[in-house]
Amino acid sequence: MTPEQLALRDAVRSLLDKHSDVRAAIETPHGYDKDVWARLCDIGVLPIPERYGGSGAGLAETRVVLEELGRTLTPSPLLASTLAAHALLATGNEEACDRLLPRIADGTVATLVWPWDNALTSLNGTARYVLDGDLAEILLATDGTDLYEIDLAGVTREHTPAMDPTRRLATIHLTDAAATRLGRWSPEFRDVALAALAAEQVGAAARALELTVEYTKTRVQFGRPIGSFQALKHRMADLHVLVETARSAALAAADEVSAAVAKVYCSEAFFKVTAEMVQLHGGIAITWEHDAHLYLKRAHGSGQLFGSPAVHLERLRTKI
Repeated sequence: MTPEQLALRDAVRSLLDKHSDVRAAIETPHGYDKDVWARLCDIGVLPIPERYGGSGAGLAETRVVLEELGRTLTPSPLLASTLAAHALLATGNEEACDRLLPRIADGTVATLVWPWDNALTSLNGTARYVLDGDLAEILLATDGTDLYEIDLAGVTREHTPAMDPTRRLATIHLTDAAATRLGRWSPEFRDVALAALAAEQVGAAARALELTVEYTKTRVQFGRPIGSFQALKHRMADLHVLVETARSAALAAADEVSAAVAKVYCSEAFFKVTAEMVQLHGGIAITWEHDAHLYLKRAHGSGQLFGSPAVHLERLRTKI
């Protein structure tokens, strides 16, 4: 990473260490800490150019922040607003960018309905698993060809409870909603979404492994820390290799093939690490008070978001 990206990482990590309370956030009606979100926006974590009120950060910087949010499982609208801002910028519509991007940069929640999980090919229908869809003040949608701004007055939205309580999802009914065309839909959008998600998965997997290693150094059995047993050392060494390989895959995600590879590998690595986290923690890991179940649920949920590993493996087979 560049010195600027390292400084950004350190600033975000410090902020989250001081102010992020995941369990308190998920108990709020909106599912995230608005104060933490405002502080993140003040830092300038969204990929919005300076001429539209942003910090000038790019997708690479936002991926650094997503990795930090993944480490702590901090609920936030960053992924949703990032994808909405990127789709808007890709249209080249100056009027829409001037009107909407400054609001997004200031923390207004934006989201995007796009057909990653269904056959929604028009703006009449129901979209499921929309990130922060019931909270968004700016709603964009695509039919796969063009990008539209949706009038919220004609939309019915409802929160969709999911396995992962740290990820806010919604069902949106678009039937007969008024829509304004903003421009062409970017065919590379899915690659951007997968790369962003992969960064978040890597951060969470790395932290899950860190917590597991720390625990095995303090948990004593047969008169010695369990982390000193060779069998467990080997398991954790294998997990370290898995996490670092996933990190490389996430950093390399730049086109259709590499983004699909990152989605498959990071999803499976994250799930493997969290499954081992539960195993190596023992009984404490299945209690509500311990965070292991939150990491495991995030691994399950993010593995299915934007298409399961099986879906992207099939995509890769058609490319090889």
